[in-house]
Amino acid sequence: MPILVAAFYRFAPVPDPAALQAPLRAVCHENDVLGTILVAAEGINGTISGTPAAIDTVFAWLRRLPGFESLDHQPTYADFQPFDRLKVRVKREIVTLRAPADPTATVGEYVDPATWNQLLDDPEVVVVDTRNSHEIAVGTFPGALDPGTRTFGEFPAWADAHLRPDQPVAMFCTGGIRCEKATSYLRSRGFTRVYHLQGGILTYLRDTPPAEKRWQGECFIFDQRFALDAELKPRYTDQAEARAHLSDGWAPRPAPSTRAPDLDGASPQPDAPRRGPIEEGRPIAGVEG
Repeated sequence: MPILVAAFYRFAPVPDPAALQAPLRAVCHENDVLGTILVAAEGINGTISGTPAAIDTVFAWLRRLPGFESLDHQPTYADFQPFDRLKVRVKREIVTLRAPADPTATVGEYVDPATWNQLLDDPEVVVVDTRNSHEIAVGTFPGALDPGTRTFGEFPAWADAHLRPDQPVAMFCTGGIRCEKATSYLRSRGFTRVYHLQGGILTYLRDTPPAEKRWQGECFIFDQRFALDAELKPRYTDQAEARAHLSDGWAPRPAPSTRAPDLDGASPQPDAPRRGPIEEGRPIAGVEG
């Protein structure tokens, strides 16, 4: 039976994030669910994997929390368990921007996948890929700007230097969470025409008819499958093959002429991989950020 991989997030107040850590870890353990979940005062962000029944049980638990009653997830599938373990961590932010942004107060205008291509075709709209450079190198939309960031926390400085408040700006990311914060930040800086792809790249690839997809390349993801193609099929369908091509089980081995992503000086958590997709300013594999 294929493994269900569920990516999810919700910005909603969590009065005591630390109090959720143990019971959330317990319900995942009881159902053999692996992956990474981040909890902060601003909400919850995670990607978990297991049987469909197990994932349903975890989401039933999460939906009992105030503010998370309608929590949904973006499903993809794997032929092997794409995570080695479970991590439930308490963080300052569920996706680290390190700048004023409150998606519960203000965000940009959501654009559904059916309308997104119209923004791509509008010459006045500045389309920005809010992901990091090592993700963009795997695939992106044609014409989208690459901010050249190593971590999401570098995005505000790039936006301040390269975007103007009078410009219409359309942004996208893997699942939507970074755009929630990025558009909220731009709104706080006086931008009025700010748009973002609802549900991110994953929803666009799932819902857009093949002949209408503008995506080029693959979509980088935060587990051992490494990337999904335009039909959401993973690059790696065999765990042994995946690990043979992934350093530390998470990130691509750098080519001889390519420098591995820097970790911006942050020390990894004790149980973090030594090198991997840069998450939260640290190498935390498993969640978008």
